[in-house]
Amino acid sequence: MLRIAVQSKGRLFDDTMNLLSEADIKVPSSKRTLLVQSSNFPIEVLYLRDDDIPQTVASGVADIGIVGENEFVEHQENAQIISRLGFSKCRLSLAIPKSIDYNGLQWFNGKKIATSYPNILRKFMNDNGINADIHVITGSVEISPGIGLADGIFDIVSSGSTLVSNNLKEVEVVMHSEALLIGNWNMDEDKHSVINEMLFRFEAVRSARDKKYVMMNAPKDKVKAITEVLPGIKSPTIIPLADPEWCSIHTVLDEKRFWEIINKLKELGAQGILVTPIEKMIL
Repeated sequence: MLRIAVQSKGRLFDDTMNLLSEADIKVPSSKRTLLVQSSNFPIEVLYLRDDDIPQTVASGVADIGIVGENEFVEHQENAQIISRLGFSKCRLSLAIPKSIDYNGLQWFNGKKIATSYPNILRKFMNDNGINADIHVITGSVEISPGIGLADGIFDIVSSGSTLVSNNLKEVEVVMHSEALLIGNWNMDEDKHSVINEMLFRFEAVRSARDKKYVMMNAPKDKVKAITEVLPGIKSPTIIPLADPEWCSIHTVLDEKRFWEIINKLKELGAQGILVTPIEKMIL
């Protein structure tokens, strides 16, 4: 049985549970139980605070864990990065009051900075030759300048709305972060086999994101022109129809270019265009 540590609440918890569900790994949703077992996959889930996950995995209490890169780098535990998961993205940034004129990183010399990530901040400041007073605080870091506790802050930024609501502005991005799958170095072959199956499912889910399956009817004499504008995974599928002058074309499109390509297809004579979401895609 493989034990995976995940965050017990917050955005990373929601994103992790959604990923497990999309990968058809069924896990009870109750938050009252710290350790629960999947009903259809050989894993058990251990719910923890995010900052406890790196040490729990490094010590072998859990075999693997899903944790923010920010927490993994901050705690510097001896665990391996198995995979970058591509969700729960954010950045760690320095921010100061909006009213202050910022003239570069040297502004922080001699200033007091409030943060929950002193190790990351200290390394950044040392690398850049900045001598700042780092004040460690847990929770509500963004209110520190407003109450006179610090001159600036170093904290997680996602949308930036929290900074705006506290009259702060982001002035330096120190690192970017995303969810990581980390693992203990001493797992046996059976556990690695379970991890590989899990990663296979995760990749199938991730490959399907922002993709659409598109079917259309088109005149046969337009097939070459249509296929030239289709950026599918490989060449599109061409299926003959009852009318010998027409055929059906099936392909996969990236949602970012969807409308641009659909309009080109219509101009080339495609009709009856049917678009459906893709749940999973195995490449």
